[in-house]
Amino acid sequence: MSADKGKQSIWKSFTQPAAWTMFLFGFSSGLPFLLVAGTLSYWLKQHGIVLKEITVIASAGMLYAFKFVWAPLLDHWHLPLFERLGRRRGWLLFAQIGVIAGLLAMAAFTPAQLVAFVVATVAVAFFGATQDIAVDAYRIEIAPADQQGALVATYSLGYRIALMVAGAFALILADHVAWAQVYVLMALAMLIPMAANLYAREPAHAARVAPAWREAMRLAVIDPFADFFRRYGVPLALITLAFLLLFKIPEQATIGGIMGPFYRDMGFSQTQIGAITKIYGIWIGIAGAFIGGAMVVRWGPWKPLCAMILLCGSANLLYLLLIVHPGNLWVLTAVISVENLTLGMLGPPTVAFLSALVNREHTATQYALLSSLVNLPGKVLGVFAGGIAMSVGYGAYFVITVLALVPATVLLIWLWPRYCDIGKEGAA
Repeated sequence: MSADKGKQSIWKSFTQPAAWTMFLFGFSSGLPFLLVAGTLSYWLKQHGIVLKEITVIASAGMLYAFKFVWAPLLDHWHLPLFERLGRRRGWLLFAQIGVIAGLLAMAAFTPAQLVAFVVATVAVAFFGATQDIAVDAYRIEIAPADQQGALVATYSLGYRIALMVAGAFALILADHVAWAQVYVLMALAMLIPMAANLYAREPAHAARVAPAWREAMRLAVIDPFADFFRRYGVPLALITLAFLLLFKIPEQATIGGIMGPFYRDMGFSQTQIGAITKIYGIWIGIAGAFIGGAMVVRWGPWKPLCAMILLCGSANLLYLLLIVHPGNLWVLTAVISVENLTLGMLGPPTVAFLSALVNREHTATQYALLSSLVNLPGKVLGVFAGGIAMSVGYGAYFVITVLALVPATVLLIWLWPRYCDIGKEGAA
């Protein structure tokens, strides 16, 4: 491929209509994520809840790791009241309405009514995860595999702008108004991607309709899992799944409820945290996502994925600098720069690689399963993050998150020749 042809391909990939639809859907997916995890931890800490309990409550985001359980519904069942929009957009609208209702319920109950508040938080996580299933399936079906890198990059742009709104904007606003009012504004912001969904184009791909209940259960529940092992063979499939379980532990283990209390304990104000980690850091992450997307368009997903696994995972060690230099804004800025750039660059090759593994007969189910496996171990570690940090200290916790890179790297070396060309011309 000539240099001019490569540049033209990258430009067309990023300017196709599907790319900007994914920008708006990325905003829809990103907005509720922090509101049941990182941002929520600040509200809980302000309410006087201890660190160990904060990380448990903020682990409502664990539902994202189990979305494969109900993903078959999105592949094979049309919602009666939403079917006019099509299977993907109908489910997406249903989930968006659920997120809005859940956020309003959190604002109404507040942590003062903790049981009801936690139920509302879990509801937001459930509908947020359902959103992700619908959006991921929509993305895979709306464009061919060699365009997925660009779609992931524009999705990441929308997602990270939503993180900025739900992170920086929410934190800074919470210094001036009640947290309940902040969550009402977040619910209103969901109206923007909801309107975008109403005008989007439904993918042309249609799933096969099963003729009877038994066949429907086989098609929806059993075959998506069996198909993966049939296509790749049992040894390669098992080793691939083990690799997926390990390589994102460092990233996922710092997304939940531990980072808010960590930054506060390091002496930073909510406004400083919001400005540096949620505004400046988000834009650095957006730049990283576009670099990662361009890398996927040029080289395919596997080589960029392997490089960024090692760089991004190791970046957690930089948090040790904040322990040595508490309250230092320059150190915080440097750490966030490296962490968000590498994290942004990791996103597109990860999603493109998982998308290339998927059989479009079971798009939603298989992608939900694979992405859940990627996120599950780190999220499980995040549930116990508060207890670990209280026992061994923040520094030891960050070191523990990086240790998962050792077995992941061994598996990466074994898998290297088997996946070098995946995703370059279509899914396997």
